[in-house]
Amino acid sequence: MEKVIDRFIRYAKIHSTSNPKSQSFPSTNRQLDFADLLVQELTEIGLVDIEKDKYGYVMATLPSNTKEKCPTIGFVAHMDTSPDFSGENVKPQILDYQGGVVKLNEKLSIDPKQFPEIENYIGQKIITTDGNTLLGADDKAGIAEIMTAMDYLSSHPEINHGKIRVCFTPDEEIGKGADHFDVEKFGAKFAYTLDGGEIGELEYENFNAAMATITIKGRSVHPGAAKNKMINAIVVGHKLLNMLPEEQRPEHTEKYEGFFHCVSFEGSVETTTLAFIIRDHDRQKFEQRKDLIKQVCQVLNIQYGAETVTLNLDDQYYNMREKVEPVKYIVDLAEEAMREVGVTPKIKAIRGGTDGSRLSYMGLPCPNIFAGGHNFHGPYEYIPVKSMVKAVEVIIRISEMVVNLDNAS
Repeated sequence: MEKVIDRFIRYAKIHSTSNPKSQSFPSTNRQLDFADLLVQELTEIGLVDIEKDKYGYVMATLPSNTKEKCPTIGFVAHMDTSPDFSGENVKPQILDYQGGVVKLNEKLSIDPKQFPEIENYIGQKIITTDGNTLLGADDKAGIAEIMTAMDYLSSHPEINHGKIRVCFTPDEEIGKGADHFDVEKFGAKFAYTLDGGEIGELEYENFNAAMATITIKGRSVHPGAAKNKMINAIVVGHKLLNMLPEEQRPEHTEKYEGFFHCVSFEGSVETTTLAFIIRDHDRQKFEQRKDLIKQVCQVLNIQYGAETVTLNLDDQYYNMREKVEPVKYIVDLAEEAMREVGVTPKIKAIRGGTDGSRLSYMGLPCPNIFAGGHNFHGPYEYIPVKSMVKAVEVIIRISEMVVNLDNAS
């Protein structure tokens, strides 16, 4: 427990936020600094083949200590924290949660009325922010858990395991975490990302995802003489937004329901730009959503003139289920490992994506396991210590169980 707490708090204090506007890879040099620290720590705990490549990916090996033939497996977590909220000067707080409201500072509190899940952890130690930054459990908890599990296995040679590969990736939070991941060099038959939320989460489904950027070209005319002449790009943008189903926005959806999410709306009478993320678990419905936004743009161009509205639409990632289901035994393995260490599995679809979704399409089937945190990407983030400890135990148990896995599976 002490090791995973110490590691997590040490990592959380390191500023490693990614930058979506950067043209470099990784998007921030501070991630490279964090990578250097991880290389040093991997060396200290006895892993081998440790490498930080030019893109900032950190890979290492825990060699097999068994004569049994078993597949090489991997564990993956990401180094960056979300740019949605400040990750600089993070000050983690450890407290014994006895129920009720958790006061973070003079202005912010975690209130069970808004965040009822916190009452599942009464009587446990939890780590919170001081209300001024995010915490970074997404995904520094995952790194701390993998590192602690590798440290434990390295110092307990009586526990049989096959070859284990670990990788810590940059820029996951801005959708680029797998851009330069070398699957062949990693060399695992399958892997797990430690990037999930509450204890017990086990996920092998995620959204299909696309990004739409819409530019509207208006016609600016003096408002005193604008009749039948002006095209106000702001107004056209609002019309476009209202032509998409209101009930299919994120604030009205859950579970397997997809959505259109307007993430930015900027501009003037002359030029306005809207950015949308489009999400759906079902591939056919995902394609229908993209078709709808194309049709809306076409209708507006008919109304206001050709080339008034320009759409750039790019797919980001796809539902990993298509690639994981043929090797479903890797999900079953994680489920059994959870049960054996006293964790009730919660198999659910991710309402988002992970590096694992892209890696699965790159030839590395990669379900997602809980890291234990709640309320990611903001000041209300917290993580129960027991959840981190259990994640470490799950990693260790999976590593043990693989020894008895038929290599032909």
